[in-house]
Amino acid sequence: MTGRAFRRSAAIFSHDVAMAAVSFLLSLYLRLGDGIWWWPRPVVETGLVAFTLTAAAVFLVVRLDTAVWRYTSIGDLVRIVRAVLLILAGFLVVQFALTRLDDFPRSFLVIEAFVLTCLLAAPRFAYRLLKDGSLSAVLERNAQGRVPVLLVGAGDGSELFIREMARGEDATYRVVGIVDDRDSRTGRQIRGVRVLGGLDDLAAVVDRLTGHGLRPQRLVLTRARLDGGTVRRIFEQGDALGIPVSRMPRVGALEAADGGAVTLRPINVEDVLGRPQATLDRDAMRALVAGRRVLVTGAGGTIGSELVRQVAGFGPSALTLVDSSEFALYSIDQELAEAAPGLDRRALIGDVRDRARVAEIVRGAAPEIVFHAAALKHVPLMEANVDDAVLTNAIGSRVVADAARAAGVRAVVLISTDKAVNPTNVMGATKRLAEAYAQALDLVGGNGGTRFVTTRFGNVLGSTGSVVPLFQRQLERGGPLTVTHPDMTRYFMTVREAVELVLQAAALEVATEGGRGGITVLDMGEPVKIVDLARQMIRLAGLVPDEDVQRGVHGPASRREAVRGTVPRRRGAGADRDPGAAPGPAAHHRPGAAGPRSRRPGGGGPRPRHRA
Repeated sequence: MTGRAFRRSAAIFSHDVAMAAVSFLLSLYLRLGDGIWWWPRPVVETGLVAFTLTAAAVFLVVRLDTAVWRYTSIGDLVRIVRAVLLILAGFLVVQFALTRLDDFPRSFLVIEAFVLTCLLAAPRFAYRLLKDGSLSAVLERNAQGRVPVLLVGAGDGSELFIREMARGEDATYRVVGIVDDRDSRTGRQIRGVRVLGGLDDLAAVVDRLTGHGLRPQRLVLTRARLDGGTVRRIFEQGDALGIPVSRMPRVGALEAADGGAVTLRPINVEDVLGRPQATLDRDAMRALVAGRRVLVTGAGGTIGSELVRQVAGFGPSALTLVDSSEFALYSIDQELAEAAPGLDRRALIGDVRDRARVAEIVRGAAPEIVFHAAALKHVPLMEANVDDAVLTNAIGSRVVADAARAAGVRAVVLISTDKAVNPTNVMGATKRLAEAYAQALDLVGGNGGTRFVTTRFGNVLGSTGSVVPLFQRQLERGGPLTVTHPDMTRYFMTVREAVELVLQAAALEVATEGGRGGITVLDMGEPVKIVDLARQMIRLAGLVPDEDVQRGVHGPASRREAVRGTVPRRRGAGADRDPGAAPGPAAHHRPGAAGPRSRRPGGGGPRPRHRA
């Protein structure tokens, strides 16, 4: 038990001993009334000392001090009643040895039982009531005979899971223990379930439970947000112990089950690769979009469709969707019709390479903000179709930029890629051309002209043509999972996170006229080796890497292409902007936070923008 946990337990133990002393005097007063003042003083003092010492000894054995008051329940009340009965039995033995029970009225013991129980239980339930505002979920039932599980995380999620499992006889799982990354709660209890150790003690905890015939058959993550490194660590430990890892169902699913069958969620790739979500300035994002006319190119794609969803949620006055794919455009338009039926929207088929069509669309929609997400992104296909890559990614971006500038659009947000950094393939080179043109227009625009904001990020999990769906298809066929280079590394983020950061970066850039011509780089945390990703996905499928499913190196890839950054390596890493900061001097990046970074074009390396 750590120092902090020991101090908490000592404070609870002291409280309980003090309540025992108070209950003795209060019970004696309730029995004798004013006659207590004439009762022999040595008898009262001897009885008080004997009762208090007996209570302290019982508390040391029963260990009421290990229970977390935040999660007090009926189970804790049962333990309190048991402790009170033991105290009274011990006191009877002591008093019999001292006085043969001649000095105390027999009814005192009955009164003492109720008084001490109330004094021990009331503060605990009052604390829970103060924290939760309700004592509606204090009933528990036996959980024997269910699948034993070990919870990871001693907090609200664990308490909720234990409570739901105790509500009904049909519940699937029985919680045999908890491990937590915070040492302060080791040795304490939540609803009678002990926190057995930290994450570093997981193997020892499992061995201890196995020795008691309680080996867990599953590890259950109970925290909604755990960084990717922690999830990978838990997953690897579970894999080494032969115990699968799952996530606790969402709160709504638990409440719907109401003690019945609960299905644990599997760990997915987002959990393994995830990181703590940055706190974003949603008010600034809303101010950018709310009440304005917005146009999104590539609206049917992975990034474009998520942009449409999030922009629609911020209440634009009108939203125009543009895509060259009829089915993709139809799909997102129908989804938007159901999600935001009152929104003024238009779905227009158009190719960004068609200058006349793009100019017609922009004139008709008269947008104030343009998000340019249309692009051809698949690297091998672009190598085989260079002309189309140039026409769409480079010339198409110029067409959209020129049309927006001619129409007096307030801001154009160009969505780029980390492949544009020191490009080694056609796709990256064409996106770098688009970036350079947007930067040039932003620089020559001056105050009051159209802002051109360029955002750059890496791979989006699950997007069309990305490696994750490819690996999933290969797994379904039984493998092998193919990697183009053993040292291949990539930055990953979820599509929702990518779009939120795009909106945040746009809000920060458009809010100020200073620092034109930059590129906002989204900080995506640590890069992931594709070989390691393949191994993780094989494990997630319940298989053993290199035994059940093989991994192979397939296709040429240079070392330079394999290891890719988000800023040019010759320039180093720039100072980052906090995504939640208001416009002002750029803040230094906080490690682990996902947020936009800005750098100026030209020599001298990236540096923070300074706002007026």
